[in-house]
Amino acid sequence: MHGPVSTAWLLVALCALTGAYCLLRMRSAVEEQRRAAGGEALMGFGMAAMAVPAAVFTPPRWAWPVYAAVFGAAALRALWAARGGPHHLHHLVGSAAMVYMAVAMAAAPPAAHHAHGGTGVPLLTGALLLYFTGYVLLSGARLVPAAGPAAGSAPVRWGDRPELARACRLSMGIGMVAMLLAM
Repeated sequence: MHGPVSTAWLLVALCALTGAYCLLRMRSAVEEQRRAAGGEALMGFGMAAMAVPAAVFTPPRWAWPVYAAVFGAAALRALWAARGGPHHLHHLVGSAAMVYMAVAMAAAPPAAHHAHGGTGVPLLTGALLLYFTGYVLLSGARLVPAAGPAAGSAPVRWGDRPELARACRLSMGIGMVAMLLAM
């Protein structure tokens, strides 16, 4: 992605740590949470790999179609899962955004991977920016605690903490906004 190298490394760290926590969440006793955590781990690690500064590592030209195929498959899986509830639609939008960014990187000339082309914000990029900005604001508001834990309640495992799962999704939303802005 484009932008300052230090910002790119912060984005890599944020996304990789989020992906690692999502892997931990895959050990949850709740099956639906395990499924969601798997998709979110894929998204976190994919975003981390995509955000590595081009000055450090420039992926080969064949890597972008592979990214598009992997996240295209994730989008189809999210579309299939959305039949059971609308909360999977966010995974569909996130996967589609990753496909869009991979296709944009594949279509860009190699020199464009190192400097911003200055072509402005395409309509789809703008729509995705609006969606993810709204998602970040809404997710941030949902992190505000309503009440403390009940006295005498059993300790909650790290993989089953809903506030950490929300923080994870918020982090990935922030990362997506940063990546879309850098396009």
